[in-house]
Amino acid sequence: MLVDFPETVRTRDGLDLFLRHWPLAGARPAPCVAVLVHGLGEHSGRYEHVAASLNQQGWAVVGCDHRGHGRSPGKRGVLHDNDDFLHDLAAVIDATRAAYPDRPLLLVGHSLGGAIAARFVAALARPLEDAASAPWSRPVTALVLSSPALAIPMSAVQKALLATVGKLTPDIAVSNGLKPEWICHNPATVAAYLADPLVHDRVSGRLSTWLLQAGETVRQRAPGWLTPTLIMWGGEDRCVLPQGSADFAAAAPAQLVTSHPWPQLSHEIFNEAEQAQVLAVMSDWLNRVFGG
Repeated sequence: MLVDFPETVRTRDGLDLFLRHWPLAGARPAPCVAVLVHGLGEHSGRYEHVAASLNQQGWAVVGCDHRGHGRSPGKRGVLHDNDDFLHDLAAVIDATRAAYPDRPLLLVGHSLGGAIAARFVAALARPLEDAASAPWSRPVTALVLSSPALAIPMSAVQKALLATVGKLTPDIAVSNGLKPEWICHNPATVAAYLADPLVHDRVSGRLSTWLLQAGETVRQRAPGWLTPTLIMWGGEDRCVLPQGSADFAAAAPAQLVTSHPWPQLSHEIFNEAEQAQVLAVMSDWLNRVFGG
């Protein structure tokens, strides 16, 4: 049966976020559905190969370009409100569940998207956040995190500037300071990234502050984690601190959270030359959690 999936989803403040949909070939009914949550400055179109891998395992896949990213509207790298990303993800999940009712729902988040997805799921950790403090909270079945931004490299001077200038000008976007060659050891990936007109390097004080707080909250709530999770990261990552992932994995319940560090890989582990190995680890984990 062909699934009628929308091209956009409306946010609570009136933005129409761009959606991508990867249904199963031949309009086969999908027993499960995954939502891809991309990283800072990029877009969901960079995950075609990840969606294809999930399709091969029987997962329909949905991706959304964040506000201020890709084909979605909004000033590049800027948030209107602190919890915009969480409310936006809730809207995407609602649209996905409307198209695929009663299916297990997997979140796959990379970098900033990993922090968004993990913070979203942290509301389901014990003790549960109440509806008043987390109106965006939705149940999800499982979570995959790729190099999540649970801790970011920032000097004492940068933190001081964020706490002062960032508060005075929270909506002014500046360069994120990340070098394109840091994203991956694979030269083809870096070249494609540099040539992609939908990629940008903007980030605002509000977004940076939210990211710091989200990572801290996720790490603090790790001991009460209730959602099956696979977390993978590269040991040579210079975009986010690998220690954030390691600390979360060490504190979380071992029976629910599986960790897989890749010591020789950089930030975009799904795009390294070893991407087939990384995707295979994710596939094996999904088979263990969901059967296959």
